[in-house]
Amino acid sequence: MRDPRIQTLAKNLITYSVELKQGEKVLIENFGLQRELVTALVQEAYNAGGYPFVLLKDHQVDRSLLMGAQENQLSMMASFETQVMSEMDAYIGLRAGDNISELADVPSDKIALHGKTVGTKVHREIRVPKTKWVVLRYPSSSMAQLANTSTEAFEDFYFNVCNLDYRKMDQAMDSLVALLDRTDKIQLKGPGTDLTFSIKDIPSVKCAGKRNIPDGEVYTAPVRESINGTITYNTPSPYQGFTFDNISFTFENGKIVKATANDNERINKILDTDVGARYIGEFAIGVNPYIQHPMKDILFDEKIDGSFHFTPGQCYEEASNGNDSSIHWDIVMIQRPEYGGGEIYFDEVLIRKDGRFIPPELESLNPENLK
Repeated sequence: MRDPRIQTLAKNLITYSVELKQGEKVLIENFGLQRELVTALVQEAYNAGGYPFVLLKDHQVDRSLLMGAQENQLSMMASFETQVMSEMDAYIGLRAGDNISELADVPSDKIALHGKTVGTKVHREIRVPKTKWVVLRYPSSSMAQLANTSTEAFEDFYFNVCNLDYRKMDQAMDSLVALLDRTDKIQLKGPGTDLTFSIKDIPSVKCAGKRNIPDGEVYTAPVRESINGTITYNTPSPYQGFTFDNISFTFENGKIVKATANDNERINKILDTDVGARYIGEFAIGVNPYIQHPMKDILFDEKIDGSFHFTPGQCYEEASNGNDSSIHWDIVMIQRPEYGGGEIYFDEVLIRKDGRFIPPELESLNPENLK
């Protein structure tokens, strides 16, 4: 018998996240075979009067393809997937797997080449700007292991996070969006962190279950050359198959001029991918009340209650600062007391201290008010 929480999740994805309408086409792309959720999504798409299409992929197979991939081959893959994506009105990307490090030994130049071909053509140029889309993970034993919980306990956590009332969260975010939109200077402070930048005239965007599941962030972008100071992140960050720790960036006029981590050579090679990789494309504040600790999965970690992420690389079109890159690397800092605390100031006014919002109009975003 199917877990009823799966059907609830599928219905929320179809009717709320992508708002599938009569006659619309949705591509369900599944990395790792999760039959229960895929079949539930197909049923809910039909219930909404839509036309579901399913594309199944596997990380181990992708690794084999990437190890020997050539540019003309990846360009052909991009053309094939571009044709499919261009026919769709909506997209649901379901990610699952047993090994988050499956691509760890794929050469970085192959990863970068895939990002510049398939990633750019299919996702940046079509899926993101031209479809209604949402991406999510699906619980597995490996995810439970990363979260240091039993499989059953992780499944309970997962469905609490993914099936919370995102409509309520959406309304609660309005005050933060309004405040960000009239803010110029932001200062971030915490252990090893004192950073200033401007967000003047750059829009802010609320994320409450329409693009990611789980969700719970409001993002904008810094004025590209306005960032000065140092940030030291306090969460592990998997990227391109390797988990980085103790990441610290120093900025001068927007550019990362010094980068250190547990592998200095590797992190600087990523930041040298292209010119835009050493500039920031996103600043976002995380508010999901059920996500309290990092689990090396960015779809969860970037929404941690009391966190923010500061992202080297590509900006989003909805909150553009003009930065262009094949890199988009969300790296998270948690400011709750057990992680060292910290403050966020908007135009020299304290907005959040130790992970809790201070102004009365933002108190609805504190965790007890979102559950």
